[in-house]
Amino acid sequence: MMGNLHIVDLTKVLDPSTESRRCRLWRFNTGGAIPDFHTIMDLTSHLGTHCECPYHHDNDWPSVAELPLNQFMGRCLVVNMDNVKPNGLVTAKALEEKLGDRMRPGDTIILDSPYKFPPFTPATNGPDDYRLYVNGETAQWLADRGAQSVGFGDGVSIEDCEEHVKPFHDILMAVNCTFLEVLQNLELLKTDTFFISYAPLPIIGLDSCPVRAYAIEGLQEFSK
Repeated sequence: MMGNLHIVDLTKVLDPSTESRRCRLWRFNTGGAIPDFHTIMDLTSHLGTHCECPYHHDNDWPSVAELPLNQFMGRCLVVNMDNVKPNGLVTAKALEEKLGDRMRPGDTIILDSPYKFPPFTPATNGPDDYRLYVNGETAQWLADRGAQSVGFGDGVSIEDCEEHVKPFHDILMAVNCTFLEVLQNLELLKTDTFFISYAPLPIIGLDSCPVRAYAIEGLQEFSK
């Protein structure tokens, strides 16, 4: 808590000893007798909770550093797509039922469902994975309504097959919509509408970047 504000860290904590994606650290002392420790980081751009930018899917689209800072913050809505059956598509109709007139241009939309399953593991997309999936239809509905970013809880798969993945990325990233993947602690939120921030490092030529994503609940302008 911070006064009347409720802060929720939406970021996966990374442990280099167990992380399945590239995450290596080398710590060394540059100061001799007066310790001055530095760390070399060898990380993939799609590590843990990360923000994917348009450059991820097209060489002519903006990289992380070419997008304005306000791209990575603003009003956010979490949508529990419990109106879709297990392994079902997040259709335009289902989104209309859940969001309708609530969504505004510039919103970040986080999609989730009751069918949670850990992403990016050997069991992902296996017989026990009942997550929902997204495709071009999902993307077009969100793009038409001006989504600034689309995030995913563990109940929605973004990488089930090429037939769905490519149009979902291409339609949204063509209008500079970013993606927020591997979000955590959504169950700690007290409301479905809040202020979110997830700024990546402004490195020219970077397609995506690990971020510290967090929600601030209680800011009146972003709470309804």
